[in-house]
Amino acid sequence: MVTLLHIDSSVLPGEASASRSVAAAFRTAWEEQHPEGTVIHRDLAASPVPHITADAWSAGYTAPSERTPEQSAAFAAREKLIEELEQADAILIGAPMHNFSVPSTLKTWLDNVLLLGRTAGESPSAQGTPTIVVASRGGSYAPGTPREGFDFVQNYLEAVLHRTLGLDLDFIVPELTMAPRNPAMSKLIPLYEASRKRAFEDAITKAKELAERLAA
Repeated sequence: MVTLLHIDSSVLPGEASASRSVAAAFRTAWEEQHPEGTVIHRDLAASPVPHITADAWSAGYTAPSERTPEQSAAFAAREKLIEELEQADAILIGAPMHNFSVPSTLKTWLDNVLLLGRTAGESPSAQGTPTIVVASRGGSYAPGTPREGFDFVQNYLEAVLHRTLGLDLDFIVPELTMAPRNPAMSKLIPLYEASRKRAFEDAITKAKELAERLAA
């Protein structure tokens, strides 16, 4: 059986969130291909993981037998998150843009799972795991747009997920999601609709392709 680790981080529920909606389409297509598989779903907005503390951080670099009771207790929650990452055959992350970067809840999850000498370093323990990130945003930050260079989602996640954790990273980018709600963006609605359609198509296609790849 294969395991999909599904991380949501949008503060918006259900269809109100572009990242959740597109990620849900990916997951549905995935589950159709893997009816016997396992999905571990972490909704970081509904159930945030704890911020890294001094005990949780230092415990990662201390032998288990030498940890204080406080270190052991703090590291237990972190260990579970790391094990979920390591055991996943594929990873799906909803990463909406919040103020030009990732939600703080997603950053906290990353802080927990990034452990030098285990998940990061010369031989990252989850290296090569295929990872799809749904990086939605209210506007557009593509080359040539007025806010080109304001996108600190994709470059940050590229650095952490791919270059540091060694994950096999791919992005789906639904953009201009604020166009239907913001009168000033009304002329961009056709571009939003095209981006939304393409994102859902990409999600389904990538889910099926990845399922076939893992089954081979």
